[in-house]
Amino acid sequence: MKSISLLILGLSASLSAAAVPPPGADGKYTISAPGIRAQFIPFAAAITNLFVLDKNGIERDIILGHDSPSDYSADPGTHMGAIPGRYANRIGNAQFTLDGVTYHTPQNDGSNTLHSGPNGWGNRTFEVVAVSDNSITFGIHDPAFSTGMPGSIDANVTYTLTEKTWKIKIHALSPEARTPLMLTQHTYWNLDAFANPETDLIWNHTYYTPYSKRLLAPDPNMVPTGEITTIPQGDINDFWSAPKQLGTNLLTPGWVGNCGTGSGCEGYNNCWLVDKSPRIAKPVATLSSDWSGIKMEIYTGQAAVQLYSCYWMPGTTPIKSTQGGEGAAGNGLIKSGGCVALEAQDWNDGINHPEWGRNQFYGPGDDYNWEATYKFGLL
Repeated sequence: MKSISLLILGLSASLSAAAVPPPGADGKYTISAPGIRAQFIPFAAAITNLFVLDKNGIERDIILGHDSPSDYSADPGTHMGAIPGRYANRIGNAQFTLDGVTYHTPQNDGSNTLHSGPNGWGNRTFEVVAVSDNSITFGIHDPAFSTGMPGSIDANVTYTLTEKTWKIKIHALSPEARTPLMLTQHTYWNLDAFANPETDLIWNHTYYTPYSKRLLAPDPNMVPTGEITTIPQGDINDFWSAPKQLGTNLLTPGWVGNCGTGSGCEGYNNCWLVDKSPRIAKPVATLSSDWSGIKMEIYTGQAAVQLYSCYWMPGTTPIKSTQGGEGAAGNGLIKSGGCVALEAQDWNDGINHPEWGRNQFYGPGDDYNWEATYKFGLL
């Protein structure tokens, strides 16, 4: 199986240049299926636009991004629509120990590493391997120690659209050495597409995670302490007992600092554990908006979902020309609380917590597979 995987990755890389058509005039690749349309760019293997119909039959672009592909490389820190890697989210103290050797990763989040640092996959250009009417595949070769981690990585990311559905499959392996490997897809959502006349924020969005009664307790800088917290019913972080609007606890004590007391972050930037058998064919998370009527269900076998409610959006990045519109609230800029990222992944910083028993080191030749499916409908 390992040799077959290596062969597939090698063949896809060698054949891609001759087989892939150029992007559209806007610099983006467009794929579609009934009830859904999406656009992508090679930078960070990012999704730039995702269109679905709202309750009035109006096509809405419900993810954050930029109109111009060149703006993504000029705004790398936000990881809009990107595949962060080779290790997503935080590495505590920018170091880890593997087989008795301590490795150091770039510090780009205080004393920690976020999304593998400034040379992570979210800041790299992937190769376009294949394109069809409803699917696109990107590939990347990540050399050893490009982000301070041993062993090279070869990876493919395939995005596929079927009726009202977005599917993502990531396959990666390290042919040479054991190395940290934990990936995710980093899309920011606003299901109202900034067209709501009453608000341009996501506090009106309803979120539900019925299998997530536990989360990783964070330190003041949102790095896991190692403690696993059980979420009481009615708690600020309780989205398991019943669906709840993201802004329900705006005035609740603990709202300020809930996503980092070190920075005074307001809202959410936490890692909820998914206590669910992957054999259960039910969504691990659901996000919806009464205003647009759009509902999104996330299906994945990943063991956690990181929810980030965009506290650090500076209010200077414009929404896309495909969003907003006459009568929309706001000034056309993305504010703090204007979006939410839902990152299906494994447990944050598991490489520094062997007591959890997470498998986050792969290689040589081990297959890493990540999958998620997003289904869209109406309330």
